[in-house]
Amino acid sequence: MYVGAIFFPLLGACIAGFFGRWLGDKASQWVTVFFMALAAICGSLAFIDVALGSAPGVVPLFTFIDVAGFSVEWALRYDTLSVVMVAMVTFISTLIHLYSVGYMSHDATIPRFFAYLSLFTFMMLMLVTADNLVQLFFGWEGVGLASYLLIGYWYEKESANRAAMKAFIVNRVGDVFFMLGLALTFWTFQSVEFETIFAGVDAARTATFLGMPALEVIALLLFLGACGKSAQIGLHTWLPDAMEGPTPVSALIHAATMVTAGVFLMCRMSPVLEYAPTTLTIITIVGATTAIFAATIGCVQNDIKRIIAYSTCSQLGYMFFAVGVGAYQAAMFHLFTHAFFKALLFLGAGSVIHAMSDEQDIRRMGGIWKKIPLTYVMMWVGSLALAGVPYFAGYYSKDMVLEVAFAAHSGAGSYAFAMGLLAAFLTAFYSWRLIILTFHGAPRADKHTMDHVHESPWTMAVPLLVLSGGAVMTGTLFYDLFVGHHQAHFWNGAIFTAAGNQILEAAHHVPEWVPLAPTVVGLSGIALAYVMYMFAPKLPAMLANALPGVHRFLLNKWYFDELYDAIFVRPAQYLARALWKTGDMRLIDGVPNGAAAAAVSVAGGAVRLQSGRVASYAFTMIIGLVLFVTLLLVGMPSR
Repeated sequence: MYVGAIFFPLLGACIAGFFGRWLGDKASQWVTVFFMALAAICGSLAFIDVALGSAPGVVPLFTFIDVAGFSVEWALRYDTLSVVMVAMVTFISTLIHLYSVGYMSHDATIPRFFAYLSLFTFMMLMLVTADNLVQLFFGWEGVGLASYLLIGYWYEKESANRAAMKAFIVNRVGDVFFMLGLALTFWTFQSVEFETIFAGVDAARTATFLGMPALEVIALLLFLGACGKSAQIGLHTWLPDAMEGPTPVSALIHAATMVTAGVFLMCRMSPVLEYAPTTLTIITIVGATTAIFAATIGCVQNDIKRIIAYSTCSQLGYMFFAVGVGAYQAAMFHLFTHAFFKALLFLGAGSVIHAMSDEQDIRRMGGIWKKIPLTYVMMWVGSLALAGVPYFAGYYSKDMVLEVAFAAHSGAGSYAFAMGLLAAFLTAFYSWRLIILTFHGAPRADKHTMDHVHESPWTMAVPLLVLSGGAVMTGTLFYDLFVGHHQAHFWNGAIFTAAGNQILEAAHHVPEWVPLAPTVVGLSGIALAYVMYMFAPKLPAMLANALPGVHRFLLNKWYFDELYDAIFVRPAQYLARALWKTGDMRLIDGVPNGAAAAAVSVAGGAVRLQSGRVASYAFTMIIGLVLFVTLLLVGMPSR
């Protein structure tokens, strides 16, 4: 059961990838769906056994590295933290695989797509069940590789290739910090095994590295690595461009896999982070800033998938500032519920794109809600959960994140609470902007597109219906286990907090206006969207014209891409061009080639002397003899 939950997706990927040409498209699709369904069943049973039955354990597989006394075992760590991720990843990935059967039905290379999708899932599962940092790094790099393959899946598109490269390179920047943190962890604890590291944290509290507390440096390096995977401000630029991949890929990346890896890493390393208060403050500030930053950009985007992508970036900010104030349980709760409604929103957007003949610009939609009523309802459910409207999943998890930020009673916590409230208002606003512009008003697409608007097939509809149930019910069902009165028994030591459960206890006793505030600002954001896009549709254009600088600033995503282009890309291109033309062409190629060209020129001159005429040779010999005699006479001593 424990092994199958991890390796069934790999088996499906291998079958579809290596034998898909002979199996055919249909068989490749259903083989991968079947193995993902088996993995989901195993993951669910593991959740019942480990999390609900309080039976954590480690499943050893084999020795991964054994060199000069350094040994790393390959083992599957099953505690509540990992099994929550395994159950969620396998369940949502199965639904996305099933959805892809309908969405990718006309693609030219279906086996390749499903092989990549299952490989992506396997790598994420390896990451979350790792028993040591080296094994976790294997899964960490694996999801980076798989995301590169999936984002650039339509490689005939230049934009897809660029987006895949961008995601790969930006993540490598974060991975450098992860590797440094891994190396410093080994230097500090003489081990990369989680059990050894966590047992030695108390003894390592006095350890220093370059005059700084070693635990602080380790925590900061690992957090910077997490910023790359989880798209925190500064290393976020790859996430919106990842929309170049097929929509099921976007759903898998944003809901269950890659972007949640950074949050998971922070929660897994909670015993280390708890003794790094400065780093926790940095995490809180960065997370809160990311939440508001991404929310402001989402308000002006026009691509339906990019709007949802920026909402992911914003929600990840919530998870990180929950980690920063020490409420790792709240971060995991929001990660868990967010997976369901974010997958629902992306797959709902895919259903809209499918219905609109691949149109993604919401300015060219409108007036379609009666033609695709199921998709319309599903987008409403996902948006209600995202906006935190009672009593949907986001209402429980996002409100808890804001409550722990308020209960932290620190400057960073207060900043996070304020930014989180403002982001909640903007989230509700841009969610209903998307719904209104996509489904309501006069049709803005051409007649041919409107005539072909149709509801999705059952393979796409069934995952939407199941995910909508998760978007509604997961908050209610799991609140008490994740962050309520039974959370200590549920987590069973998988998450460590130095102060016990004080932050969660304090969050349950905040003033009454604190849990009410997110609902008020969320409903206010929805109301503002109706005013601006239903009742006064000319108002957005008037505001954009009145504040052109602000609108341009947000539309250009705070100019991060332009800034990085000026600081990194252009200087790198200039240096590369200089090395190419001066170093390569003039020196490396120029010196040998110049010598060769000189030899050719001399040889060419010598060849002209070889005319084949006897008279010329005789004349040359006479000239040579005259020169020889002259030199001989000049050189003779006088008497």
